[in-house]
Parts: sequence; C-alpha cells; structure tokens
Amino acid sequence: DMKVNTAQFMALYAWYSWPNVVLCFFGGFLIDRVFGIRLGTIIFSIFVCVGQVIFALGALLNTFWVMDMGRFIFGIGGESLAVAQNTYAVSWFKGKELNLVFGLQLSMARIGSTVNMNIMGWIYLRVRDLLGYTGPSTLGLTLMIGGVTCLFSLTCALILAYLDKRAEKLLCKEQGKTGEVIKLTDVKDFSLSLWLIFVICVCYYAAVFPFIGLGKVFFIEKFKFSSQEASAINSIVYIISAPMSPVFGLLVDKLGKNIIWVLCAVITTLASHIMLAFTFWNPWIAMCLLGLAYSLLACALWPMVAFVVPEHQLGTAYGFMQSIQNLGLAIIAIAAGMILDTRGYLFLEVFFSACVCLSLIAVVMLYFVNHLTGGDLNWSAKKREKLQKVA
Repeated sequence: DMKVNTAQFMALYAWYSWPNVVLCFFGGFLIDRVFGIRLGTIIFSIFVCVGQVIFALGALLNTFWVMDMGRFIFGIGGESLAVAQNTYAVSWFKGKELNLVFGLQLSMARIGSTVNMNIMGWIYLRVRDLLGYTGPSTLGLTLMIGGVTCLFSLTCALILAYLDKRAEKLLCKEQGKTGEVIKLTDVKDFSLSLWLIFVICVCYYAAVFPFIGLGKVFFIEKFKFSSQEASAINSIVYIISAPMSPVFGLLVDKLGKNIIWVLCAVITTLASHIMLAFTFWNPWIAMCLLGLAYSLLACALWPMVAFVVPEHQLGTAYGFMQSIQNLGLAIIAIAAGMILDTRGYLFLEVFFSACVCLSLIAVVMLYFVNHLTGGDLNWSAKKREKLQKVA
C-alpha cells in the first residue's frame, strides 16, 4: 500500500530502536532516581499510545516520514517500558521464582506478537471490505484499530501502580529507596561478566528479530510457501515461546545453572540458522528449534543481571542492556535490509549465523570468567538457596 522497498521497511524497525540507544539507559536511571517504577511505567505507556496513533495517521495520510516519526515516539516508550517491567519483576520476585516470572513476561509478549502476526491481516481484509478498496486509508484504519492494545497496556500500568502502592503500605516496603547514590558513571564499574551478558544479548537478538521481520518473504522465495503458510511458519517462534517461556523459566528456577542453559540456547539457534541457510529440509524443524531456543535464552539470560549488580543499580543495568541491544538491532535492521536488496537471502543467513557465533564466543568466555572469579551465575538452585538461608 505504501510502495516501499525492503530497506525502507526495515528502517521502521530501526526508528523504533534508535531513541532507545540513549533513552533506555536514561529510562532505567529515571526509574531508579526520578520517577520511581510506578510513575515511570505510566509515562512510558503514554508515549507508546501516542506513537501508535501517529504511526497510524502516517499511513492514513500516505506520508511515510510521519510513520517513521510515530515509530520513533513509540520506541521512546516501548523499551523503557520493558525496563520498568523488568524492574517491577525483580522488585517483587528476586529470590522467588524470578526466572519463571521472566518467562511469563516473555510469554505474554509473544502471545501479543503472535496475535498481531496472524490477526492484523484479517482485520486489514475486513477494513478493505468495509471501505471497498485497498490503499493507505485501509492500512491506516487497520493500524488505528491495532492501537487499542496500547490503551489496554496503559490501563494495566495504572492498575499496577495502584497495586504496588497498596502493597508498599501493607508490607511497609520502601520502593526504590535504598539510600544509595546512583551515578551515571557507575557504568564504568560494571563487571566483565555483565559486559559479556550484554554482548550475548546484542548478538543473539540481532539474529532473531530482524530475521523474523524478513522471514515471510524468505519462506515464500526459498521454500515456495504460500503467503498464508509463510505467515504461519514465521510466527511459530512466538507461538512456541508463549507456552514454553514459563515452563523453561520454572525449569531454570528449579535447576539453576543459568550459563549452561544460555549455551544450549545459543548452540540450538546456530543450528537453526545453518539449517535454514544451507539445506532444504522442512523449515518447520528449524523454526521450532529456534522457538524453543529463543524461549530458553530469555528465561536464563535476563535474570542473570540481578546476580551481578547491586539491587539499587538494577534499573540502570537493565536500561543499559536494553540500550545496547537496541543499538545492535537498529544497525542490524538497516544492514539486513541492504544485504537482502543487494546480495540475497543466502548471504543474509550467513550474516545472521555469524552474529550467533559471536554470541556463542561470549557465552564460553562468560563461563570461564564466572568460574575463575568465583561468581554465582552457574550455581545450582539448591546451592543458591542454601547460601541464601545461611546469609
């Protein structure tokens, strides 16, 4: 409808990511020091709603730069909202099924992504039938209808703020007031283990999200799938992630050994990309493996941050992690669009495989750094629980 090429389409992903290169870090800092978790979550939810409305208006007006601007504003709120969500989770559940909670968070996000990938096309067709024609107006109205979920997110943020405030009174719990002074220069004091976690995060997600963004056409071109079949297989990663994330979260909670689980996830993801790049095996196998690996990595990787930074710096640490993840995603999204337009899908898959290899190297380094420094990232759950009781 908008008549854009692959590079322009992928730029929409990049515009979402660019503001978060800076704002995610400052979003975490603001949560820790200025707004607090409750007000910060509400403010970021409002940015998401406004951004989605502008994005839809850009389509209605057939003005692509307005859509870019909408994605930029949406991005200001989107990833900072994820930082607030992670900080909420650690505040409530650290030491109590934290991996399961991260799994449930991811599960809900993937349900939303799956619904979006499979329902928005249907909504578009209904709007087209109602208007009697296709074009920017049809797309814009479809996007506006999709924006209802953003209003629901804002409502949840308001309810959560009320519940958290109520719990603070009932439990006499000081929320986000540790008495510690947080400085932006604390970043230089982050441990090597934390920086390796950041590298794993950036390199891994760079090979997942841009691939899914371009995956539909890949399955149509290489495996001769129909449009409907391609949409189905492209969404299977999120479909699998929805139920499996809490299952893997519970498994990691019960067994511990977070680094080993991350290693398994990265190796499985590499195998999936190699299968898609160099074989004509049924791609459902590779995509199902990718879905399992993606779910496992999130449940094991993100909670590790809470083990290597002081609690009063969690918002800052998660914010910085989101920031550099978005820097990587913005650059990779643009690069992926350019590679696809000039070199084709085989070269693109090799590129994604190289990103996963970098992540694999970082995981191995993290294992040895953690072992040599006596870190607790790879402790069993029983050992962690035993030492917590002693403490």
